[in-house]
Amino acid sequence: MTVLDNRALNRATLARQLLLDRADVPVLDAVAHLGGLQAQEPQEPFTGLWSRLRAFAPAALDDLLTGRHVVRIHLMRRTMHLLTADDTLAWRARHDTMLRQKVMGTYRRELEGVDLAELAAAARAVLADGEPRSMPEIARALADRWPAPNPRALGEMVIGALVPVVQLPPRGVWRARSGARYTPLSRWLGREAAPSAPEGTDPVGEALVRRYLAAFGPAASADLRAWCGLAGLPAAVAAIRGELVTFRDERGRELLDLPDAPRPDPGTPAPVRFLPAFDNAVLGYHDRGRIIDDAHRGLSVAGARMVLVDGRVAATWTVDAGTVQVTPLRGFSRAERAAVTEEGQGLASFLSEKDSDRVRIAPSP
Repeated sequence: MTVLDNRALNRATLARQLLLDRADVPVLDAVAHLGGLQAQEPQEPFTGLWSRLRAFAPAALDDLLTGRHVVRIHLMRRTMHLLTADDTLAWRARHDTMLRQKVMGTYRRELEGVDLAELAAAARAVLADGEPRSMPEIARALADRWPAPNPRALGEMVIGALVPVVQLPPRGVWRARSGARYTPLSRWLGREAAPSAPEGTDPVGEALVRRYLAAFGPAASADLRAWCGLAGLPAAVAAIRGELVTFRDERGRELLDLPDAPRPDPGTPAPVRFLPAFDNAVLGYHDRGRIIDDAHRGLSVAGARMVLVDGRVAATWTVDAGTVQVTPLRGFSRAERAAVTEEGQGLASFLSEKDSDRVRIAPSP
């Protein structure tokens, strides 16, 4: 079986993630291809799309949000994701069990004795009037009936698991500052989420495997689980295994992939790219060695914004008063420093709407 080293896997990831060459595709198609963008920090998807698309305009994403073509919703790993409306409706029911388990894992003691079916019904009744509500407002509306649990536990269980809800604009709109308010998914989109598949079948799971490999492959089953948070996908993998090709990584793990998906030559040059906080190009794997050194792995869960140099995480970045500030994690060559400066200038101009192109690179460690 062919062994793919980390550099080969890195170039495949960059190609699938639209980070090797900026793509000339509509924003909606990019969000769909990526299987959504992690988005608990509302402004971060704009940088993620700017780094992936040619001539990306924030207004295009704003229009999709306000036009109800993309939504912000808790889904993969119970984190807030920006997803297409179609994918959200198709995938939400498949995540139900995982979402409940994730919330219970955090609030088991607070929610002990709470009948979740009753809580869901009561929450749906509260939200039935169509009035958008914040999580604390939903929790307060339920507190009279369930006075014992911490209100946060009630709110997290409702919005994060029991009732499919979307987080409404203007939160997530370019440069907007807005609190998180929620309304039922079906009300916002005017369509009901697809029901769970009959027992013994898993068409959504099979679709998730294909979609994951298209955007992240070649990858191991453990990587797939790390991306979506779902434990019950071995049967889906088995069902479509005949469609897939397999490789090994340097550790001997089996890697699955779509036969016609891009696997560029490992020597393909990789441009500098600035990633937003919590980007799935890093978080979407159990083994992140293809893109980040083990010594820096903690950055990927701490919300650090990262810079890819030669395809790997080589620096972090922040913005202060219109200046993109880069902190290297290793030494840069003169050519790398120039490339980081050039890409950083473009990012500064984008984030400031052409008011600044200042970049400051700190001394290398």
